[in-house]
Amino acid sequence: MSTAPPISADRVQKFIEDLEAQKKIVSKCTELFTTLTNHFTSLQNSLSQKSQSLDAKFLSLSSKFSQTLDSLSQRESSLPDRESAAAAHIETLKEAAFAEFKDPKGSAQLSDTLKSLARRMDSAGLVKFIVSKRKESVPLRAEISVALSEAVDPHRLVLEAFEDFVSQKSGKTLGLTDKRWACGMLVHALFPESSWKEKKGKGPEFSRNIGERAAEVVDRWKGQLDGEKEGLTPGEAVMFLHMVVGFELKERFDEGFLRKLVLDFSSRRDMAKLAAALGFDDKMGDIIDELVKNGKEIEAVYFARAAGLTERFPPVSLLKSYQQNSKKNATTILKNGNFSAAATEESKNVELNSIKAIIKCVEDHKLESEFSTDLLRKRATQLEKVKSDRKKSSAAAGKPQNKRSHSAGSARGSGPPAFRHTKAAKFSNVYPPFNRRNPAPSAQQSPAARFSAQYNYVGQNVFEAPTAPYASAYGVTHSQSPAAVTQQHYVHPVENLGVSSFPTSGAYGGQTSYVAYDYGSAAPSVFQPSSSTQ
Repeated sequence: MSTAPPISADRVQKFIEDLEAQKKIVSKCTELFTTLTNHFTSLQNSLSQKSQSLDAKFLSLSSKFSQTLDSLSQRESSLPDRESAAAAHIETLKEAAFAEFKDPKGSAQLSDTLKSLARRMDSAGLVKFIVSKRKESVPLRAEISVALSEAVDPHRLVLEAFEDFVSQKSGKTLGLTDKRWACGMLVHALFPESSWKEKKGKGPEFSRNIGERAAEVVDRWKGQLDGEKEGLTPGEAVMFLHMVVGFELKERFDEGFLRKLVLDFSSRRDMAKLAAALGFDDKMGDIIDELVKNGKEIEAVYFARAAGLTERFPPVSLLKSYQQNSKKNATTILKNGNFSAAATEESKNVELNSIKAIIKCVEDHKLESEFSTDLLRKRATQLEKVKSDRKKSSAAAGKPQNKRSHSAGSARGSGPPAFRHTKAAKFSNVYPPFNRRNPAPSAQQSPAARFSAQYNYVGQNVFEAPTAPYASAYGVTHSQSPAAVTQQHYVHPVENLGVSSFPTSGAYGGQTSYVAYDYGSAAPSVFQPSSSTQ
């Protein structure tokens, strides 16, 4: 009977270690296979999504391509009609021009002059005439639109006016403000607000050459504005954006630059509609949020109404928030100014302006049923009355109290009052010697002690009664008796007293200062005016 050889423990241990190593290899291979499988699956899903996206874009492009072809075919088919309409229009303009040339006197009416300049395509003359009729801006605004329709190429006419304005702006020519206003009138008449929404989906109404010229003008204009230290004015900013919208030049500018213009000049009433015309519809919510953060709730109401976001930004809530912030600002101004007169006036002006803005916003958006303005109107009336009374009181305080207290040949408030020679001749000695009229006080007596009690003239028998003009100028009632004068009280500040015991400065009947009179040089019998009154 044979016996099996014994199995050693080392061999078993080695076998187990081999199994463990193979197990780790199999586990690592499984892990790698899982990673590769997930990676290839992700690639397949990504490729599938991109393929679907490309298919959708291809379908959209095909749809746009077919729509563009249809539009081009329609425009091509409409060319004969448009050509005949343009020819008829040109023929009408030609007949009107011939009729105008046959009648050299012409018509002096506003509309006829504008139409004549538009027919001649005289952009410089048109701008000059609009500037000359600036006081008639209300009828002028309506007549410009009619006059531009008489021009052969209205877009070129307005563009030439802007080219002239931009070229003169670089040279800093005088009268740019009036020309800027005239160009703004032209661009508003050429591209009215009603046409901004109608432009979407339609081709331009001007030629490609005009569009390229407009782009060059606006680019040059923007370069000038970037170089100016003071920056844009609100009117010029609106006019710039109006040109961008009208000539469809948004793609030539950075969106951040246009958005900054909209935010910086959001107080302009037409800026909200311009922002919508610039294609900021999807970003209007962010613009309104930024306006609210900057304390421009009134502007936010206009933007929300223009963008149709009144449910997200309720106008009444914005108005109440603006009213509360205005009250806080007015209170802060008062506290920072220590409730001074200037701070009080500024605070009332801030409150009045905010009330007017709220009332105007409520009227523009027909919110009277949701936001009552009765108390605001009463408060505005009170502030207006206070402002009017303050102006009247300040004007009255600035007027002189005594017109006879100064002579015609001297400055107001300086020099002694003028006396009439005829009345001065009645007295034998108008100005007695200085030491007899007003003797100097002793050195031991203080000025305060001298003028704290009733003042009595020394030597009443030598004091001559003053004439009526002299007495009225110094506030003393005329009397032939010297005793009447001695009973008056003369109390003056010590620092205003000179050696002559009379005030060197102060107010006598509205006078502010007096020049010292040389009594020693006065004639004994007849008064002679001193050099200070000449």
